[in-house]
Amino acid sequence: MKKVLFLSACALAFVNCTYAQKDPVAEKFAGYITVKDATKHLSIIASDEFEGRETGTRGADMAANYLSNEFKKLGLQGANNGSYFLDVPLTSTSAKVTSFDVNGSQPVYGKDYTAGGITANGTINASEVVFIGAATDVDLGNTDIAGKVVLVANETKAGSNESFRQVAARFMGVLKTLQAKKPALILVASSNARMRGVNGAERIALKKDGATANATVPYFSITGAIADQLLKNSGKTYAQIVEAAQVQTVKAAITVNYQYITKDAKAVDVVGFLPGSDAKLKDEVLVFSAHYDHIGLNPNGPDKVNNGADDDGSGTTGILEIATAFTQAKKQGHGPRRSILFLGNVGEEKGLLGSEYYTDHPVIPLNRTIADLNIDMIGRTGFEHQGKADSSDYVYVIGSAMLSTTLHKVNEEANTKYTNLVLDYKYDDPNDPNRFYYRSDHYNFAKHNVPIIFYFDGEHQDYHKPGDEVSKINFPLLVKRAQLVFYTGWDLANRDQRPVVDVVTESK
Repeated sequence: MKKVLFLSACALAFVNCTYAQKDPVAEKFAGYITVKDATKHLSIIASDEFEGRETGTRGADMAANYLSNEFKKLGLQGANNGSYFLDVPLTSTSAKVTSFDVNGSQPVYGKDYTAGGITANGTINASEVVFIGAATDVDLGNTDIAGKVVLVANETKAGSNESFRQVAARFMGVLKTLQAKKPALILVASSNARMRGVNGAERIALKKDGATANATVPYFSITGAIADQLLKNSGKTYAQIVEAAQVQTVKAAITVNYQYITKDAKAVDVVGFLPGSDAKLKDEVLVFSAHYDHIGLNPNGPDKVNNGADDDGSGTTGILEIATAFTQAKKQGHGPRRSILFLGNVGEEKGLLGSEYYTDHPVIPLNRTIADLNIDMIGRTGFEHQGKADSSDYVYVIGSAMLSTTLHKVNEEANTKYTNLVLDYKYDDPNDPNRFYYRSDHYNFAKHNVPIIFYFDGEHQDYHKPGDEVSKINFPLLVKRAQLVFYTGWDLANRDQRPVVDVVTESK
């Protein structure tokens, strides 16, 4: 019995050793991902000189040029017909309310009201407002609101357990219904409203070929105090008229003027290409992606720059370091069998614009793209792990098994062999209320059925704030996480078979 057990244990040990056997070649080139080089890159990318890298600004252009120059130094090819840049055509729009008068008072934008739905220049002069009730139970009956100013109450009912997302979704449905009836202006009142926004703020979107904006009915969100001013000729307060819940017309003097400005803008994705070495596999490509843009300047604070060291200077640094490892491998005769595309996306903070444009206009067809390994924030410790024993030894992994069981296994095995990070799957759910699966550039690959992994450290106290500085980056942790991405990519680029797409993910 003991002899049999001994042999079984040896056999088991052999299997485990085989399973966990490391590739010394992969380890050698993972060693080119270093704290020294990561610190150098990130100290430049997230410096004040780059002005927060907002899409469409000088700072973003500087970051794009830095990336392309580093790609060139490493020996990567320009993936877009020899160019390192893929132009991303954008439209810049701004809507500005130039005057808003309610019964002789002038509400202040960002304090008393904000505006939305402005898609053309317009002037409104009205002598009455139609109160149509609460957004939860609008019933216009035969009331004609075309060309009129209407007031709707957007109040949460007492005892309601609706989430903010549910309230917002319900209201957007009501708003569309009202806009379809063509009033001149919709005033949306809320007694607990907290107004935020900048009058005339610029918005960036992808330019759609041949598309023109459809005119919509503008809507102003107003405070309860402005609603009281609006209704003063009725002799009732806003609270009283809401409680009465009757459709009624009230005399009021309302004057509004607004402007809509649109212009073309341009930004670039940065694309560096490493050709594969295997004649049969080099037409397939593995993508490493990260967005190099951030949210720009902070004019109102003592710290004027949102540096974005973690978001996503850390990911951008990560792909530069991974590119260094792979190009060194190629120079020393160990180039990957499949080709690799290093993709620096622009416009992520504006709505995943760069990755959307890339996946709609790929430099390499998506049917030849085996996976996207996307890195967005890998340099800090998020709220959930602060103070824990594994606070410097984890990474959130999102999406690895949502399309491919193969991809999930490859990442798990790479971690077991080499990096031994805690792989946290807390947010690995398309129905997670944070919706991280939909909030970074990997998603635009996933929606085209390309397997993805999103590597992420979680939100922290400096997320989208000026405090996201290089001085707060944990560089050894950044390097370890980047090495996990490298090892996973090394396997994917060199294995015989591409990851199988064998999972259907449904979201609510």
